Amino acid sequence: MNARYEVEGVEQTWAVAREFAAELKPGDVVCLEGDLGAGKTTFTQGVASALGAKRPVTSPTFCLVVEHPSERALLVHMDLYRLHDADDVLAIGWEDYLARGAVLLVEWPDRAGDLIPALARHVRFTLGATEDSRTIEFAP
Repeated sequence: MNARYEVEGVEQTWAVAREFAAELKPGDVVCLEGDLGAGKTTFTQGVASALGAKRPVTSPTFCLVVEHPSERALLVHMDLYRLHDADDVLAIGWEDYLARGAVLLVEWPDRAGDLIPALARHVRFTLGATEDSRTIEFAP
């Protein structure tokens, strides 16, 4: 998988997400980093589709955690924006999801602090020059 993609629109974001999803396995933690509106949830939609999730993916901003059972693994989409620290993250079931082998896609992972495993994957989203353009970068 390339380390950097320049995408234009939802379809291209989903294509990158589908390629990335092929590499995921149960227990993976994926940190989705970037400003509001940069494409984190859109990327998650592509991952969920590739994994065979049946439920539509929307931003979990107000409910914090949404489970998406899929054919390959339980996909858990977390938005930690409204949380303050690792204790708050533990309170929403972090350890339980890891114990169940869920794939965690985590928006605003900085709120989790030391709970983020050393082997977590990091995906950075940056707004582009046009309304629909984005840069998606995968950390090594």
